[in-house]
Amino acid sequence: MTEDLRLNRALMIAATAKLTQKNGSWLVPSQSGTGNYIVTPDEQTPHCTCPDHETRQCACKHILAVEIVMKRERNLDGSITETQSITLTEERKTYVQDWPAYNRAQSIEKDRFQELLVDLCSGLDDPVRTGRGRPGHSIRDMIFAMAFKVYCGFSTRRVSSDLREAHERGHLSKEIPGAKVSKFFENPELTPILKALIAESAQPLRAIETSFAIDSSGFSTSKFVRWFDIKYGQPRQKQVWVKTHIACGTRTNVVTAVRILDKDAADSPQFAPLIQDTAKGFKIGEVSADKAYASLENFEAVAACGGTGFLAFKSNTTGSVGGLFQKMFHYFQYRREEFLGHYHKRSNVESTFSMIKRKFGDAVRSKCEVAMTNEVLCKILAHNICCLIQEQCELGIETEFWTEKPVMPALPAVESEPVADAEELDFAELAFV
Repeated sequence: MTEDLRLNRALMIAATAKLTQKNGSWLVPSQSGTGNYIVTPDEQTPHCTCPDHETRQCACKHILAVEIVMKRERNLDGSITETQSITLTEERKTYVQDWPAYNRAQSIEKDRFQELLVDLCSGLDDPVRTGRGRPGHSIRDMIFAMAFKVYCGFSTRRVSSDLREAHERGHLSKEIPGAKVSKFFENPELTPILKALIAESAQPLRAIETSFAIDSSGFSTSKFVRWFDIKYGQPRQKQVWVKTHIACGTRTNVVTAVRILDKDAADSPQFAPLIQDTAKGFKIGEVSADKAYASLENFEAVAACGGTGFLAFKSNTTGSVGGLFQKMFHYFQYRREEFLGHYHKRSNVESTFSMIKRKFGDAVRSKCEVAMTNEVLCKILAHNICCLIQEQCELGIETEFWTEKPVMPALPAVESEPVADAEELDFAELAFV
């Protein structure tokens, strides 16, 4: 620490902190808020209990602060006035934005979104159908209708016109009423397909992303759980919400892996599966996450994928666990600024959740559990496609899906729907049995 910087901090302590004199010594509060240091202001050899003074044997900022306060108190009569000022200037970071590319991406987004979504769904195969009768909707059409509805942000009634236009453009093999899309969300067999599409939609950016961040967030619903609290003798209720765990790239904010479990599921156990899913399509360079994920198992999970984990440590951490946990804790202790430079990339996962919620809503319209999960997955899929459109305009990347034959979850064979009279058709029925 330079002399000027040490003096500036001493002036700040003298101006803002309460220094207490006791038995010839002074108690100076630590700026980190962890306690007090004892300063003995001897004219020849002043002493302080802080590590800075004990290591360097020089006048630390606490000793200088005590000298400033003592000089200030000696001149209470006003005979001598000594004024020192300190000016703190905050360095404001600015990030360059390619506004022409951003404007171009926004102006073509809706058309380009449909084109990329059709290309992405082209790798889906329908299950084998048996029996006679009217065939149901294809997997491609169902996924397209679900993702496009979430992108538009309209209700099932209001999105009908957009689906008709998509059919006229050739994006849908046949016209789908908006009311029927709500039934698509309730199909549990589409959940693993949506997760696979999220992973595939991030693949065009695999050459760009090597740094990833992990976190979880919740999407609110319109459902409430009510129960009678016997202990307090009164009814209680709480809102149901969908807890979503994701891994995302820190440069483009594209989501590389997602897990949706119970709303009370812990964060740390989801770390390793998210990293392993990401490693299937990306090269892992570094992974950052907050202190909820700091464990030996998670550090080793990142190392097993060829990367380095930068996970925040709790205040009472000692590093006694050993292994990679201890090594990274020592790295954090002795090269803290360098460690935090990597760790703070974690803020990008917060930005990713903010982007999804701001653009596609922070709540789900669906009511049943399966539908709520599928709706959140469609939000993430729509977000990934929007990230691709932005990077196409800004970096000029080529978007190519399914460079390898996709391994999709096997769907059971289904029977075709029986032919019904036009008067008996119900647009709200399920696409296939």
